[in-house]
Amino acid sequence: MTDPLSLAPILSPDDRPTPLFADPDLTHEQRYDAFVEHVHGGQKVEARDWMPDEYRTSVLRFVEMHANSELMGVLPEREWIMRAPTLKRKLALTAKVQDECGHAQLLYRVAEDLGKTREQMYQDLLDGKTKFHNVFHYPTKSWGDVGIIAWLVDAAAIVAQQALRDSSYGPYARTMKKICWEESVHIMHGRDVVVTMMNGSQAQRDMAQEALDRWWGPLMQMHGPRTDPAKDRDLFWRIKEKTGEQLRQEFLSTYVPRLWEVGLYPPDKELKLDEASGEWRYTEPDWQELRTVVTGHGPKSQERLDFRRLHHDQTAWVRQTILATPAPA
Repeated sequence: MTDPLSLAPILSPDDRPTPLFADPDLTHEQRYDAFVEHVHGGQKVEARDWMPDEYRTSVLRFVEMHANSELMGVLPEREWIMRAPTLKRKLALTAKVQDECGHAQLLYRVAEDLGKTREQMYQDLLDGKTKFHNVFHYPTKSWGDVGIIAWLVDAAAIVAQQALRDSSYGPYARTMKKICWEESVHIMHGRDVVVTMMNGSQAQRDMAQEALDRWWGPLMQMHGPRTDPAKDRDLFWRIKEKTGEQLRQEFLSTYVPRLWEVGLYPPDKELKLDEASGEWRYTEPDWQELRTVVTGHGPKSQERLDFRRLHHDQTAWVRQTILATPAPA
Protein backbone atom coordinates (compact mmCIF):
# COMPACT_ATOMS: atom_id res chain seq x y z
CA MET A 1 0.00 0.00 0.00
CA THR A 2 1.45 3.36 -1.01
CA ASP A 3 0.35 6.83 0.03
CA PRO A 4 0.39 8.78 -3.28
CA LEU A 5 1.27 11.94 -1.38
CA SER A 6 4.42 10.32 -0.04
CA LEU A 7 6.10 10.26 -3.44
CA ALA A 8 7.66 13.60 -4.35
CA PRO A 9 7.69 14.53 -8.04
CA ILE A 10 10.96 13.96 -9.88
CA LEU A 11 11.99 17.01 -11.85
CA SER A 12 13.22 16.50 -15.40
CA PRO A 13 16.77 17.65 -16.17
CA ASP A 14 15.33 20.71 -17.94
CA ASP A 15 13.25 21.74 -14.92
CA ARG A 16 15.93 21.14 -12.31
CA PRO A 17 18.47 23.91 -11.74
CA THR A 18 21.92 22.84 -12.88
CA PRO A 19 24.12 22.38 -9.80
CA LEU A 20 27.43 24.20 -9.78
CA PHE A 21 29.42 20.97 -9.45
CA ALA A 22 28.05 19.85 -12.84
CA ASP A 23 30.33 22.34 -14.63
CA PRO A 24 32.93 20.15 -16.43
CA ASP A 25 35.31 23.11 -16.73
CA LEU A 26 35.92 23.13 -12.97
CA THR A 27 38.95 21.36 -11.55
CA HIS A 28 38.32 18.22 -9.50
CA GLU A 29 38.96 20.14 -6.29
CA GLN A 30 36.50 22.86 -7.29
CA ARG A 31 33.83 20.31 -8.20
CA TYR A 32 34.41 18.50 -4.90
CA ASP A 33 34.04 21.70 -2.89
CA ALA A 34 30.92 22.68 -4.84
CA PHE A 35 29.45 19.21 -4.27
CA VAL A 36 30.07 19.42 -0.51
CA GLU A 37 28.46 22.86 -0.41
CA HIS A 38 25.48 21.52 -2.39
CA VAL A 39 24.97 18.61 0.01
CA HIS A 40 25.48 20.68 3.17
CA GLY A 41 22.99 23.21 1.81
CA GLY A 42 20.26 20.56 1.93
CA GLN A 43 20.14 19.93 -1.81
CA LYS A 44 19.65 16.53 -3.44
CA VAL A 45 22.03 14.51 -5.57
CA GLU A 46 20.53 12.53 -8.46
CA ALA A 47 21.74 9.28 -10.00
CA ARG A 48 23.20 10.88 -13.14
CA ASP A 49 24.97 13.69 -11.29
CA TRP A 50 28.72 13.83 -10.97
CA MET A 51 29.70 12.77 -7.45
CA PRO A 52 32.95 12.11 -5.58
CA ASP A 53 33.98 8.46 -5.46
CA GLU A 54 33.74 8.45 -1.66
CA TYR A 55 30.15 9.67 -1.79
CA ARG A 56 29.14 7.09 -4.41
CA THR A 57 30.79 4.27 -2.46
CA SER A 58 29.25 5.37 0.84
CA VAL A 59 25.72 5.61 -0.55
CA LEU A 60 26.06 2.27 -2.33
CA ARG A 61 27.28 0.52 0.82
CA PHE A 62 24.50 2.08 2.91
CA VAL A 63 21.67 1.28 0.48
CA GLU A 64 22.98 -2.22 -0.30
CA MET A 65 22.98 -3.19 3.38
CA HIS A 66 19.47 -1.78 3.73
CA ALA A 67 18.33 -3.84 0.73
CA ASN A 68 20.00 -6.98 2.13
CA SER A 69 18.23 -6.40 5.45
CA GLU A 70 14.82 -6.09 3.84
CA LEU A 71 15.40 -9.30 1.88
CA MET A 72 16.74 -11.31 4.83
CA GLY A 73 14.24 -9.74 7.21
CA VAL A 74 11.35 -11.71 5.73
CA LEU A 75 12.85 -15.05 6.78
CA PRO A 76 12.19 -14.91 10.56
CA GLU A 77 8.52 -14.12 9.88
CA ARG A 78 7.81 -16.32 6.87
CA GLU A 79 8.37 -19.32 9.16
CA TRP A 80 5.16 -18.38 10.98
CA ILE A 81 2.79 -17.79 8.06
CA MET A 82 1.42 -21.34 8.11
CA ARG A 83 1.45 -21.41 11.92
CA ALA A 84 -0.44 -18.15 12.40
CA PRO A 85 -3.45 -18.67 14.72
CA THR A 86 -6.17 -17.34 12.39
CA LEU A 87 -6.78 -16.70 8.71
CA LYS A 88 -6.71 -12.96 9.39
CA ARG A 89 -3.24 -13.29 10.94
CA LYS A 90 -2.02 -15.42 8.03
CA LEU A 91 -3.18 -12.82 5.51
CA ALA A 92 -1.65 -9.93 7.49
CA LEU A 93 1.69 -11.69 7.88
CA THR A 94 1.74 -12.72 4.21
CA ALA A 95 1.09 -9.12 3.17
CA LYS A 96 3.90 -7.91 5.43
CA VAL A 97 6.38 -10.42 3.99
CA GLN A 98 5.34 -9.37 0.49
CA ASP A 99 5.90 -5.70 1.36
CA GLU A 100 9.39 -6.39 2.70
CA CYS A 101 10.35 -8.26 -0.49
CA GLY A 102 9.09 -5.26 -2.45
CA HIS A 103 11.20 -2.93 -0.34
CA ALA A 104 14.28 -5.01 -1.14
CA GLN A 105 13.52 -4.77 -4.86
CA LEU A 106 13.16 -0.99 -4.66
CA LEU A 107 16.39 -0.58 -2.73
CA TYR A 108 18.42 -2.86 -4.98
CA ARG A 109 17.15 -0.78 -7.90
CA VAL A 110 18.37 2.40 -6.18
CA ALA A 111 21.74 0.78 -5.52
CA GLU A 112 22.07 -0.42 -9.13
CA ASP A 113 22.17 3.17 -10.36
CA LEU A 114 25.36 3.63 -8.37
CA GLY A 115 27.26 1.13 -10.48
CA LYS A 116 26.80 -2.33 -8.99
CA THR A 117 24.51 -4.88 -10.59
CA ARG A 118 21.72 -6.53 -8.65
CA GLU A 119 23.20 -9.95 -9.49
CA GLN A 120 26.54 -8.96 -7.95
CA MET A 121 24.88 -7.55 -4.83
CA TYR A 122 22.90 -10.74 -4.37
CA GLN A 123 25.97 -12.91 -4.93
CA ASP A 124 27.98 -10.88 -2.42
CA LEU A 125 25.20 -11.38 0.13
CA LEU A 126 25.18 -15.15 -0.47
CA ASP A 127 28.98 -15.26 -0.23
CA GLY A 128 28.95 -13.43 3.10
CA LYS A 129 30.82 -10.42 1.70
CA THR A 130 28.13 -7.92 2.64
CA LYS A 131 26.05 -7.52 5.79
CA PHE A 132 22.45 -7.33 6.91
CA HIS A 133 20.99 -6.01 10.16
CA ASN A 134 21.75 -7.90 13.37
CA VAL A 135 18.11 -8.57 14.32
CA PHE A 136 17.62 -10.88 11.34
CA HIS A 137 20.32 -13.30 12.52
CA TYR A 138 18.20 -14.54 15.44
CA PRO A 139 15.61 -17.34 15.68
CA THR A 140 11.87 -16.93 16.17
CA LYS A 141 10.60 -19.31 18.84
CA SER A 142 6.95 -18.37 19.38
CA TRP A 143 4.03 -16.38 17.99
CA GLY A 144 5.05 -13.70 20.48
CA ASP A 145 8.17 -13.12 18.39
CA VAL A 146 6.00 -12.20 15.39
CA GLY A 147 4.32 -9.42 17.36
CA ILE A 148 7.54 -8.12 18.90
CA ILE A 149 9.32 -8.08 15.53
CA ALA A 150 6.50 -6.35 13.67
CA TRP A 151 5.94 -3.81 16.45
CA LEU A 152 9.34 -3.10 17.98
CA VAL A 153 11.95 -4.23 15.44
CA ASP A 154 10.06 -2.43 12.69
CA ALA A 155 9.63 0.56 15.01
CA ALA A 156 13.38 0.74 15.66
CA ALA A 157 13.90 0.51 11.91
CA ILE A 158 11.37 3.19 11.03
CA VAL A 159 12.95 5.61 13.52
CA ALA A 160 16.07 5.41 11.34
CA GLN A 161 14.15 5.27 8.07
CA GLN A 162 12.16 8.42 8.78
CA ALA A 163 15.44 10.30 9.13
CA LEU A 164 16.54 8.86 5.78
CA ARG A 165 13.66 10.63 4.03
CA ASP A 166 15.93 13.69 4.13
CA SER A 167 18.94 11.86 2.73
CA SER A 168 21.06 13.89 0.33
CA TYR A 169 20.77 11.14 -2.27
CA GLY A 170 17.46 11.94 -3.95
CA PRO A 171 16.45 8.46 -5.23
CA TYR A 172 17.02 6.99 -1.76
CA ALA A 173 15.09 9.78 -0.01
CA ARG A 174 12.10 9.36 -2.33
CA THR A 175 12.11 5.59 -1.95
CA MET A 176 12.20 5.92 1.84
CA LYS A 177 8.96 7.92 1.78
CA LYS A 178 7.15 4.96 0.24
CA ILE A 179 8.85 2.44 2.51
CA CYS A 180 8.09 4.43 5.67
CA TRP A 181 4.41 4.59 4.76
CA GLU A 182 4.22 0.81 4.46
CA GLU A 183 6.35 0.19 7.55
CA SER A 184 3.92 2.26 9.60
CA VAL A 185 1.20 -0.24 8.66
CA HIS A 186 3.47 -3.10 9.74
CA ILE A 187 3.93 -1.47 13.15
CA MET A 188 0.17 -1.25 13.62
CA HIS A 189 -0.11 -4.93 12.69
CA GLY A 190 2.56 -5.86 15.24
CA ARG A 191 1.01 -3.77 17.99
CA ASP A 192 -2.36 -5.41 17.34
CA VAL A 193 -0.77 -8.86 17.72
CA VAL A 194 0.89 -7.85 21.01
CA VAL A 195 -2.16 -6.09 22.45
CA THR A 196 -4.34 -9.09 21.59
CA MET A 197 -1.92 -11.37 23.45
CA MET A 198 -1.74 -9.04 26.45
CA ASN A 199 -5.55 -9.10 26.66
CA GLY A 200 -5.59 -12.89 26.44
CA SER A 201 -4.61 -15.66 28.83
CA GLN A 202 -1.72 -15.61 31.28
CA ALA A 203 0.13 -18.00 28.97
CA GLN A 204 -0.22 -15.51 26.11
CA ARG A 205 0.98 -12.62 28.27
CA ASP A 206 3.95 -14.69 29.41
CA MET A 207 4.74 -15.55 25.78
CA ALA A 208 4.81 -11.87 24.80
CA GLN A 209 7.04 -10.95 27.77
CA GLU A 210 9.40 -13.85 27.08
CA ALA A 211 9.72 -12.73 23.46
CA LEU A 212 10.47 -9.16 24.55
CA ASP A 213 13.11 -10.44 26.96
CA ARG A 214 14.94 -12.24 24.13
CA TRP A 215 14.65 -9.44 21.59
CA TRP A 216 15.58 -6.54 23.86
CA GLY A 217 19.34 -7.08 23.53
CA PRO A 218 19.33 -7.14 19.70
CA LEU A 219 16.95 -4.16 19.69
CA MET A 220 19.32 -2.08 21.81
CA GLN A 221 22.23 -3.04 19.55
CA MET A 222 20.33 -2.25 16.36
CA HIS A 223 21.46 1.37 15.95
CA GLY A 224 25.08 0.56 16.73
CA PRO A 225 27.51 1.94 19.33
CA ARG A 226 27.99 5.64 19.98
CA THR A 227 30.17 7.36 17.42
CA ASP A 228 31.85 10.73 17.13
CA PRO A 229 29.61 12.76 14.77
CA ALA A 230 32.64 14.66 13.54
CA LYS A 231 34.17 11.42 12.24
CA ASP A 232 31.00 9.88 10.79
CA ARG A 233 31.27 10.22 7.02
CA ASP A 234 27.66 9.16 6.45
CA LEU A 235 26.64 12.19 8.51
CA PHE A 236 29.15 14.39 6.69
CA TRP A 237 27.64 13.44 3.33
CA ARG A 238 24.13 13.71 4.76
CA ILE A 239 23.33 10.16 3.68
CA LYS A 240 21.77 9.92 7.12
CA GLU A 241 20.64 12.71 9.39
CA LYS A 242 21.05 11.34 12.93
CA THR A 243 23.59 9.39 14.98
CA GLY A 244 22.88 5.92 16.27
CA GLU A 245 22.50 7.22 19.83
CA GLN A 246 19.99 9.85 18.74
CA LEU A 247 17.96 7.12 17.04
CA ARG A 248 18.16 4.84 20.09
CA GLN A 249 17.00 7.65 22.41
CA GLU A 250 14.12 8.44 20.05
CA PHE A 251 13.09 4.79 20.02
CA LEU A 252 13.22 4.51 23.81
CA SER A 253 11.30 7.75 24.34
CA THR A 254 8.50 6.59 22.07
CA TYR A 255 8.19 2.89 22.78
CA VAL A 256 9.16 2.26 26.41
CA PRO A 257 6.06 4.14 27.65
CA ARG A 258 3.96 2.20 25.13
CA LEU A 259 5.35 -1.07 26.42
CA TRP A 260 4.54 -0.11 29.99
CA GLU A 261 1.06 0.90 28.88
CA VAL A 262 0.23 -2.63 27.68
CA GLY A 263 1.91 -4.32 30.66
CA LEU A 264 5.27 -5.29 29.15
CA TYR A 265 8.59 -4.45 30.80
CA PRO A 266 12.04 -4.38 29.17
CA PRO A 267 14.47 -6.73 30.97
CA ASP A 268 16.89 -3.96 31.93
CA LYS A 269 16.91 -2.88 35.57
CA GLU A 270 19.03 0.15 34.68
CA LEU A 271 16.52 1.47 32.14
CA LYS A 272 15.11 4.82 33.28
CA LEU A 273 14.59 8.35 32.07
CA ASP A 274 17.03 10.91 33.45
CA GLU A 275 14.70 13.85 34.05
CA ALA A 276 17.57 16.33 34.26
CA SER A 277 19.05 15.52 30.86
CA GLY A 278 15.92 14.14 29.20
CA GLU A 279 17.91 11.07 28.13
CA TRP A 280 17.32 7.40 28.84
CA ARG A 281 19.91 5.53 30.88
CA TYR A 282 20.36 1.84 30.14
CA THR A 283 22.71 -1.08 30.48
CA GLU A 284 25.40 -0.84 27.82
CA PRO A 285 24.60 -3.30 25.00
CA ASP A 286 26.98 -6.12 24.19
CA TRP A 287 28.83 -4.61 21.23
CA GLN A 288 31.07 -7.65 20.79
CA GLU A 289 27.97 -9.74 20.24
CA LEU A 290 26.81 -7.23 17.62
CA ARG A 291 30.14 -7.44 15.77
CA THR A 292 30.02 -11.24 15.89
CA VAL A 293 26.46 -11.45 14.62
CA VAL A 294 26.66 -8.99 11.71
CA THR A 295 29.77 -10.71 10.37
CA GLY A 296 27.72 -13.87 9.83
CA HIS A 297 28.23 -15.68 13.13
CA GLY A 298 24.76 -15.25 14.65
CA PRO A 299 22.48 -18.09 15.80
CA LYS A 300 20.68 -18.27 12.44
CA SER A 301 23.10 -16.50 10.09
CA GLN A 302 24.31 -19.46 8.07
CA GLU A 303 20.98 -21.29 8.09
CA ARG A 304 19.23 -18.28 6.58
CA LEU A 305 21.98 -17.70 4.02
CA ASP A 306 21.82 -21.40 3.13
CA PHE A 307 18.07 -21.02 2.58
CA ARG A 308 18.70 -18.14 0.19
CA ARG A 309 21.44 -20.07 -1.61
CA LEU A 310 19.19 -23.11 -2.04
CA HIS A 311 16.34 -21.13 -3.50
CA HIS A 312 18.68 -19.10 -5.67
CA ASP A 313 19.94 -22.36 -7.19
CA GLN A 314 16.46 -23.84 -7.53
CA THR A 315 15.15 -20.81 -9.41
CA ALA A 316 18.14 -20.44 -11.72
CA TRP A 317 16.20 -22.01 -14.60
CA VAL A 318 13.59 -19.23 -14.38
CA ARG A 319 16.22 -16.51 -14.74
CA GLN A 320 17.95 -18.38 -17.54
CA THR A 321 14.68 -18.80 -19.42
CA ILE A 322 13.60 -15.19 -19.06
CA LEU A 323 17.01 -13.72 -19.86
CA ALA A 324 17.93 -16.12 -22.65
CA THR A 325 18.53 -14.70 -26.10
CA PRO A 326 15.61 -15.71 -28.35
CA ALA A 327 16.54 -18.36 -30.89
CA PRO A 328 16.55 -17.14 -34.52
CA ALA A 329 13.39 -17.98 -36.48
